[in-house]
Amino acid sequence: MAVTRLPKPGRAWMARNMAAGRQAARPVALLGLLATLAAIGQAWCVARLLGEAILPTAPGAAGAGVLWPLLFVGLAVVRAVLLVVSDELSFTAGVTARRRLRSDLFVRLLGAGPGFVRGSRSGELAALAVDRIEALEGLFARWLPAATLALASPLLVGLAVLLVDPWGAVILGVAGLLVPVGMALAGLGAAAASQRQFVAMGRLQARFLDRVRGIATIVLAGRAEQEAQRLQAAADDLGRRTLRVLRVAFLSSAALDCAAAVSLVLLAGRYAAMWRGGANPAAAIFVLVLVAEFFAPLRVFAAAYQDRLQAAGAAEQLSGLPEPPETAVTPPVRTVAANGVSIAFSDVRYTWDPSRGAVLDGLSFRVPAEETMVLVGSSGAGKSTIIELLLGFVRPDSGRITLNGADIGTVVPSALARMTAWIGQRPVLFAGSLRDNIRFGREDATDREVEEAARAAGIGSFAATLPDGLDTPIGEGGYGLSGGQAQRVAIARAFVRNAPLLLLDEPTAHLDPATEADVLDSLRRLALGRTVILASHSAAAHAFGGRTLELSNGRARPIQGVA
Repeated sequence: MAVTRLPKPGRAWMARNMAAGRQAARPVALLGLLATLAAIGQAWCVARLLGEAILPTAPGAAGAGVLWPLLFVGLAVVRAVLLVVSDELSFTAGVTARRRLRSDLFVRLLGAGPGFVRGSRSGELAALAVDRIEALEGLFARWLPAATLALASPLLVGLAVLLVDPWGAVILGVAGLLVPVGMALAGLGAAAASQRQFVAMGRLQARFLDRVRGIATIVLAGRAEQEAQRLQAAADDLGRRTLRVLRVAFLSSAALDCAAAVSLVLLAGRYAAMWRGGANPAAAIFVLVLVAEFFAPLRVFAAAYQDRLQAAGAAEQLSGLPEPPETAVTPPVRTVAANGVSIAFSDVRYTWDPSRGAVLDGLSFRVPAEETMVLVGSSGAGKSTIIELLLGFVRPDSGRITLNGADIGTVVPSALARMTAWIGQRPVLFAGSLRDNIRFGREDATDREVEEAARAAGIGSFAATLPDGLDTPIGEGGYGLSGGQAQRVAIARAFVRNAPLLLLDEPTAHLDPATEADVLDSLRRLALGRTVILASHSAAAHAFGGRTLELSNGRARPIQGVA
């Protein structure tokens, strides 16, 4: 099988993140070298003790014989301490790297916005955030220090052997050079196998999560058995690909064990002949004891090489994420609440899918500050696209969008977020109390402000029936709310946020007429003194007030006096 190289973006991602992780790996490598020096000292102590036992020296050497056991024990304690500290530093390096990579992943996903997230399967994104990042821990915790020690520690041991027996050092050096050759032969196509394993794992996770979410539909459609068979087939495929990756690990270990065995046999044969000639066995014992120490870093490197392969498979997917948003260098737009926010679209064009044509094709309109614009039109006319453009989740292909005269592309994202409140079709309720979910609109809101927002949104009508009022747990694992009640929570978030720009994307979708009327009444109170963009199919929402703009074929046709 031919070796498949990691694509260029993946290689660049690996190089960039490995450079960031090398600083944490240096102390681990240094402690490993100190532990190797301690091991060399222990080997010398063993050699002197056994050498004197096999061939006793002149009288008076008994005192020196007491020194070697004490020195051996002292070096063993030092080596144990070094290894414990090294393991702790390796663990810390792995945790730090995972935290940094997850933060970077979330920044990229949040910067990409809902457009990218909707285009990806939730199971795949969950696998990226959990399994792919977990798979990278070994790269920083084990492989980076192991790559340094695999070169430095055998060289240190080889120098110690060279001082005692030059030919023994030559034998160890040749055997050591054969190890990477054997690993390379065993690892042909290993990176490609690891990447395919990650792809199969991602597909299985995404399929399983999607099927669990739609379990009711599957059962009612009588497709439970077929879907179970497909999940089984995906699991079997993942098992086969995992075994192919494990095969590389066993072959790499076999190559290393073979090299170690050959070197030990050659050295043992050489020293057996020397002992028959009456030579002091201490030097031979010293070299033989160090054979295991010579190959130990290479054995760790071979095990960590699998971490490197797994990281390569994860890097290909992580490198495909959008780049994090750049920080704007221009001053932020004015956000003075007293003057409100005026909006202007000028010849704006945007395309989600080139094969389906432009969603917005030269759209122009203006909304003065503290006025309301109701967007109407058929599905796919571009109403939600306008909302996402104003939220800053996507940028127009051409044209200009201004807020208070400033181009939206020059607005600092944090400033745009502070001046905007958004209510969508299906509000997300997080696990926590009702009070915490309302405070999600503004983290520093006081309890009094939260309670006032709850009253303004009409939450008091049902909060009184909850077990603990506003402190009742809701969301996952908590008290369930109806669609209308969840929408009122979203309205309360907007009230507590108190932003001058209010964006409403089908806020009454999926509500019955009575609930819709109540929600619209709360939204009218919320809209007072704010610039409002309302996108809706609902006939009741069309009577919300303000100007109306009909969208058709990516263009606007004013219905009621749009400037």
